[in-house]
Amino acid sequence: MIKSNEETMTEDEIHVLTILEQHAKESIDRIAKRCDFSRQKVWKIVKHLEETKIIWGYSAITDTEEKGQYFTLLLKRSTVSLDDSMKREVLTEKLDDYLPSGVKIENIFITNGNWDVIVSFYAPDLITAKKVVEGLFQRTGKYFKEHILLENLFPIRKQGFKNPRIKELVDYI
Repeated sequence: MIKSNEETMTEDEIHVLTILEQHAKESIDRIAKRCDFSRQKVWKIVKHLEETKIIWGYSAITDTEEKGQYFTLLLKRSTVSLDDSMKREVLTEKLDDYLPSGVKIENIFITNGNWDVIVSFYAPDLITAKKVVEGLFQRTGKYFKEHILLENLFPIRKQGFKNPRIKELVDYI
């Protein structure tokens, strides 16, 4: 759907957002210098981006080994439509209530292509990850006809940042 001029981001907002994506931890003063804008202008833009939910939050990028092993689950939908209670469960994070200890969902993406849903999560080990998939299919199996579980070995790039340990990991490629 095409947005009206009032709904589209201005060049200044895009510029500030681009800087924030790489330097979110820096002060408004420092970000303003990077943008070559006034502090007040940057502060107003950031507040607007937060209020309009263009910025959802801020996070630190961590080494996956510290949080457990990282897995990606690819799901292909069946022809059964999600009922309202299942939609609410997925959208309100109630799904997290059914996860084993040590498991944290990082991302859920609805996609268009060979796979309809991509779920990425941390788990202590492969056995726990398989239990997560098994439990998910016990609750939602009628909505999905196929799945693949992938264990992610290491990121080359994450959230736009290159892995600082990539030189140590290059032999695995």
